[in-house]
Amino acid sequence: MPRLLAWYAENERDLPWRRTYEPYHIWISEIMLQQTQMDRVVDYFSRFIRRFPDIANLAAAQEDELLKLWEGLGYYSRARNLHKTAKILTAQGAQLPESYQQLLQLPGIGPYTASAIMAIAFNRPYTVLDANVERFFARLLDLSTPVKEKETIALIRNQVEGLLPTDQPRAFNQALMEFGALVCKPGIPNCGSCPFQDGCRALRAGTVGDRPVLPKRKETILINMACGLVRRNGKFLIQKRQADDVWANLWEFPGGRLKEGESPEQAVVREYLEETELAVMPVGKIATVKHSYMNYRVTLHGFFCDLLPDQGEPILHAAQEARWVKMEELAHYAFPSGHRKLIGYLQEREQS
Repeated sequence: MPRLLAWYAENERDLPWRRTYEPYHIWISEIMLQQTQMDRVVDYFSRFIRRFPDIANLAAAQEDELLKLWEGLGYYSRARNLHKTAKILTAQGAQLPESYQQLLQLPGIGPYTASAIMAIAFNRPYTVLDANVERFFARLLDLSTPVKEKETIALIRNQVEGLLPTDQPRAFNQALMEFGALVCKPGIPNCGSCPFQDGCRALRAGTVGDRPVLPKRKETILINMACGLVRRNGKFLIQKRQADDVWANLWEFPGGRLKEGESPEQAVVREYLEETELAVMPVGKIATVKHSYMNYRVTLHGFFCDLLPDQGEPILHAAQEARWVKMEELAHYAFPSGHRKLIGYLQEREQS
């Protein structure tokens, strides 16, 4: 595809991991780019590499610091798998293996990521099919079958493999992904500036807006939650979630889901008793915040709470650790999105 490579040579974005093609950098960037938009990843990547410049430094990291650095990217299992893999690689010499099969043996690296590392980091002839590539070929070929079906993926992969220049797999794969991101993009593509107009079947058929055919969306699940911020001697109570829980090893303010017929205030009181054996009383609303992950839509009600008289230290039933921390110390801990938003409201109140 000479036209594609020529387009890429003129339009390639300056991304930090493209400056050296250091395998470590490609690995980190590919993991960050899973489920996350490019414009957000660039800043996170740069901060991450400054703090953990190589595999050995990442392996030696404290998990709390790693999760804090990852805070806001979501899907925290990615960060934990990076940590696990870094430890494995450090024990083996602190290098990513230049082998597709060996890469697949590492935590958090599946077929897509292994192919991307082989093609982009090592310039080996592997095809990389991300959503941008799938969308481009679904339009180019006017594919009417769902793009995620096995047969459709196999058809696209066959097309890409047939075009792959074995001497330029790095440039070719990145060119395809870049073209899908910048020209043949979601929604309304830039068909007027597309060098492949003459061969685009969807453009000829007038079906560009209907391609690709996407899988049916999962049903949205609404979750209503409440949490309480208890302050004693100028410090807030936070607890660390269990290692096998949702948002594993992140910190939070005690709380949980509302039961049927329960008010947010009632839920806070009940959750504190169940999780910490502390009796509390809500005394003021901080805010109601909303955030999403996967197909979940979470509404979180946050309250200031007072401890009732004669309360001791928390006895934990839903967390692995608890701490009393000052307001300024909250910034050192990694929290789920909703709790981090509450901290933002809290800081605004303190400053006003």
